[in-house]
Amino acid sequence: MTGAATTAPRMVAGIDIGTLTCRLLIAEVSSSRHLREVRSDRRILRLGEGVDKDRVLRGDAMARVVATLKEWRQIIDAYQVEATAVVATSAVRDAGNRQEFLELIARETGLQVEIISGEEEARRTMLGIRSGLPADIAGILALDIGGGSTECILDRPGHLPMVRSMDIGVVRVGERVLKSDPPTAGELQQAREWIRSETQAAVATMPLTPGLTCVGTAGTITALAAMAQQLPAYEPARIHNYILSLDVVKRLEAELLSRSNAQRVGMPGLKRGREDVIAAGAIILKTMMETLGMGTVLVSDLGLREGVLIDLVRPAR
Repeated sequence: MTGAATTAPRMVAGIDIGTLTCRLLIAEVSSSRHLREVRSDRRILRLGEGVDKDRVLRGDAMARVVATLKEWRQIIDAYQVEATAVVATSAVRDAGNRQEFLELIARETGLQVEIISGEEEARRTMLGIRSGLPADIAGILALDIGGGSTECILDRPGHLPMVRSMDIGVVRVGERVLKSDPPTAGELQQAREWIRSETQAAVATMPLTPGLTCVGTAGTITALAAMAQQLPAYEPARIHNYILSLDVVKRLEAELLSRSNAQRVGMPGLKRGREDVIAAGAIILKTMMETLGMGTVLVSDLGLREGVLIDLVRPAR
């Protein structure tokens, strides 16, 4: 009886409060780390607007997130989950008023938020990625391009994972460098040099041996995969494990940079609300792939929010 109880799937919920996007996932997680999605949602709420410059979360941005969390709390309660984990990443890490934000969430929703470091974000992201990789893939270099930061994660069998977190993300690059619409040649050069320099520094001590599979996760990667296939609606099954080539990324970057934010609205595969950050995402991905010498990237629709759930049901360490 006891053995059956320990192996039965557990219904759990996770929320990822990101710089650009907030994500909800309710799923049954088995002892073998298989997830069966029950309910999910993702919303572009732009919590990190202005944080790179002012180092504070804006009142209207906090209000958007709290309103969404109230709604999600009701959904979570309706499913009677065993446990819930809520994590916050780059924008909240960097904000001087982060404690005020956490107290506001607790007061309005009853949810307790854990602010995770870039390294901890990468660890849980890897749990999510690994849960959905083809069985024949061993060593990987994962790229997690977020709104405020980007994590490089080297994960090889028999070795401890190596993580480097860079303060480069689509919101941060846009606010700090790409101020014109569309960006000027000078802005593009500055952005690419910055990304290249940070990437080289991040992987300088990583043994990037031949045979590694480059895996990309999070909104930029999945959006570019959707655009590459010109999907009229988001289809996880067609995005997950899709292979993006450097040539396709270059083509998408050129298409995006030839248009203004307004002209990007309605591009096949591009979700509304991402038109002002997707160009920065394409620049980051293309520059990193070129710097790392990676001709392709395997797209993972699984990442931090799945890893949060897997971590939640893991035996105490």
